[in-house]
Amino acid sequence: MHAALQALSEPHRMSIVSMLASGERPAGDFVDALPISQPTVSKHLSILREAGLVSVRKDANRRLYALNPAPLAEIDAWLTPYRRFWTDRLDALEAHLDKEFPQ
Repeated sequence: MHAALQALSEPHRMSIVSMLASGERPAGDFVDALPISQPTVSKHLSILREAGLVSVRKDANRRLYALNPAPLAEIDAWLTPYRRFWTDRLDALEAHLDKEFPQ
């Protein structure tokens, strides 16, 4: 999980993962969508692959990347107690605002 969190801490890598949420994509899609060079995109994809967040397969002369959900599920499980903390606080805030500003 640590490797996945570290990989996701970089904004361009987070963008790549977000793009992959809609399905498999060729590497060229990331080059077109991001304001960085092809070698830099390749480096980010390599880091994401090493962290287990993406997989790659060859299709003729293209490399197609897909999201691997397992590390994201680990992060989600780790966040569970923190999510409850914020849910409780947000529910209390909502109740307070409803009292202060009734509709």
